[in-house]
Amino acid sequence: MKIIFAGTPHFAVPALQMLLNSEHEVMAVYTQPDRPAGRGRKLLPGPVKALALSAGIPVFQPLNFKQETDIAQLKALDVDLMVVVAYGLILSQTVLDIPRLGCINIHGSLLPRWRGAAPINRAIMAGDKESGVTIMHMVKQLDAGDMLYKTNCEIGEHETASELHDRLKVLGAEGLRETLLLMQTNQLRSEKQDEALVTYAHKLEKSESEIDWTHPAVHLARQVRGLNAWPVAQTKLQDKVMRIWQAEVVDDNVNSTPGLILDDDKHIDVVTGEGVLRLLEIQMPGKKRIQVADFLNAHHVAGLRLS
Repeated sequence: MKIIFAGTPHFAVPALQMLLNSEHEVMAVYTQPDRPAGRGRKLLPGPVKALALSAGIPVFQPLNFKQETDIAQLKALDVDLMVVVAYGLILSQTVLDIPRLGCINIHGSLLPRWRGAAPINRAIMAGDKESGVTIMHMVKQLDAGDMLYKTNCEIGEHETASELHDRLKVLGAEGLRETLLLMQTNQLRSEKQDEALVTYAHKLEKSESEIDWTHPAVHLARQVRGLNAWPVAQTKLQDKVMRIWQAEVVDDNVNSTPGLILDDDKHIDVVTGEGVLRLLEIQMPGKKRIQVADFLNAHHVAGLRLS
């Protein structure tokens, strides 16, 4: 098939690489405009664009995909299918209708659970036991199209959102390969989503990074894992922002002030509204991420209170 690929971040790279390695022809890649990055704030290409350029694939970067020139350009490519993976733009019905077989999307959840922008993070923060990838036919309504293929996976007890992200992007590429095979052999069967089971994964906000120590330790451990690698959970240690990259619940049930660091030279165990949260990997301002054991070699924090 002649295929257009639309995607921007790392999550979309394995799917594009699979297409480039396949018998299908990638006619062009659509991706978000370059963004400033790094200390110099230079315009840098996203991961999908970098892969497309290295493979010699034409790259288009419309600002909003609503201009007549962009629509005409897409029509001129005369493709069978558009594959969309974390593109970052809302596509109009006009765009969705241009490819002969329409547009399909790789979504990082088991739809209809977790439609929306942050399905991987929300699944972990909600305490879900499993996640997966859904390949769906795209419609104008957000993530509401018929499901074409699903792949399930368990969420590890201590798995972070960044770790689950890296697993799901591979599962997404594998699911896309199977979907295209079923499509070519006329074996593809679609399934409508049950609207009664819909949940929404709203976009992450920076404000969600603040730790409230009156919440239960189980809740806070999920928050830490779900916000890794952005925006990263944080608290204050002696008026300095401490970012928490990894943490786990310990069995101790201490009746004390939430936020208090217990007297333990080997761990940073923090009292919560219910139970104790053990910090495993932290980061202080201007410093790299380090294991708590290394931090305690140079700091004594027992008895201090996190705020």
